[in-house]
Amino acid sequence: MCDYKVLAIDFGASSGRAIIGNFKNGKIEIEEIHRFSNDPVKLNDTLYWDFLRLFFEIKQSLIKSKKYGKIESMGIDTWGVDFGILDKFGNLIENPIHYRDERTDNILKDVFEKIDKDELYNKTGNQIMNINTAFQLFALKNKRPDLFERINKILLMPDLFNYFFTGEKVSELSIASTTQLFNQKDKKWDKDVIEKLGLKEDIFANVVASGTTLAPIKDDIVKELDIHKFNIISIAGHDTQSAVVSVPTEDDDFVFLSCGTWSLMGTELNEPIINEKSIKYNITNEIGYEEKTTFLKNIIGLWLIQESKRQWAKEGQEYSFSELESLANKSEGFKCFINPDDEIFVHPGNIPSRIKQYCNEKFGVEPKEIGEIVRVINESLAFKYKNALEEIEDCTGKKYNSIYMIGGGVQSNLLCQMTANACNCTVYAGPIEATVLGNIAIQLIANGKIKNMKEARKIIKNSFDIKVYKPENTEEWNKNYINFKKVL
Repeated sequence: MCDYKVLAIDFGASSGRAIIGNFKNGKIEIEEIHRFSNDPVKLNDTLYWDFLRLFFEIKQSLIKSKKYGKIESMGIDTWGVDFGILDKFGNLIENPIHYRDERTDNILKDVFEKIDKDELYNKTGNQIMNINTAFQLFALKNKRPDLFERINKILLMPDLFNYFFTGEKVSELSIASTTQLFNQKDKKWDKDVIEKLGLKEDIFANVVASGTTLAPIKDDIVKELDIHKFNIISIAGHDTQSAVVSVPTEDDDFVFLSCGTWSLMGTELNEPIINEKSIKYNITNEIGYEEKTTFLKNIIGLWLIQESKRQWAKEGQEYSFSELESLANKSEGFKCFINPDDEIFVHPGNIPSRIKQYCNEKFGVEPKEIGEIVRVINESLAFKYKNALEEIEDCTGKKYNSIYMIGGGVQSNLLCQMTANACNCTVYAGPIEATVLGNIAIQLIANGKIKNMKEARKIIKNSFDIKVYKPENTEEWNKNYINFKKVL
């Protein structure tokens, strides 16, 4: 079989990559051709994404792709909830604001005066988090009304990139479903929620299905970069939903753990679960590829390690991730725990100091050494996964004996083994590049090279190694889980 190449652009919260996906002899091969940092910029009191720089980096990726031969299409995935604002002329008014910006701090009280919390969840099915698009727009309307009045369209991040490459203003289904403004059952923007929050319905773009071929790349970009013309495909633009496509299973019932800056733990269903239990547990329903419901819990993930590593570097202590893992392995376990989702850990800054403060307040002890702090983070994440698994099982009425762990977090043997131990489940770890592979697979389906998601998962399973972790020391983990639950 001849080579068939597509280009995947994958944005995480701290970096971006361009990866060539080559479909050959029934397998997918990948090669990274460009990597760049994704650094937020604080200007006055606002934290922005540097959209212009990121768009430039995609252009650099396209230039570098030329030496790899003909590219058939390109797909872009990003994190959820954030958006750019276009004026009536189609121009970007300002850089998109980062979901960690402080404008939505303590905003939920004001929102729930406009719409009841349970009503909001029942309509949108989304986990209530102050970073969600609905709350960002509510803050914008109340704090910057002049800017709000200038909005012609908002486009979520992958849609914003796609617009400037094609001229098409659309909202892809999976990314729209992250906003807390989208009705999960009707699969359309919820007019009632939009009205009660004082927003305007016409600022939201028409929704297209995941895997829609939008348009060829614009002529002026083709000329500028001296590249051949190819189609832009609106893949599952939410990175989590692209990642779920690559879960290497042939089972209909499974639990996945997409582990990166955020940890997303959930299962795939045919319909959303929106009831008293899911409200109590604050579990989100999002829409994935083939209009599957992804029923999942958002958990702050490796952000805690990443931000701690940055802090130690500022203090002159440079460590690789593997060195940090080695230090954690040598440290005493189960001394104290944190709730990774506590508000104290949301904003950038000195995470190690906050962990010490938190543990001292909750347990009367604090981790002093770097290895102890890393161990606290990993043990707490593993227990948080166990808690999320219990909630998912309670809502679905199903018991899961294995977890498919995907994404960059699977490179941590420590976290994978701790997850198996805490959850008392077999962990199947891999692929590492789950989001990219899902991005590539959806392009291949859209281009008629793969039949559907089921076939894509089988191909991915056969293309990449999967590591297996069996649970160990489960009695000790179960005993310490009781102490961990004190911080929830």
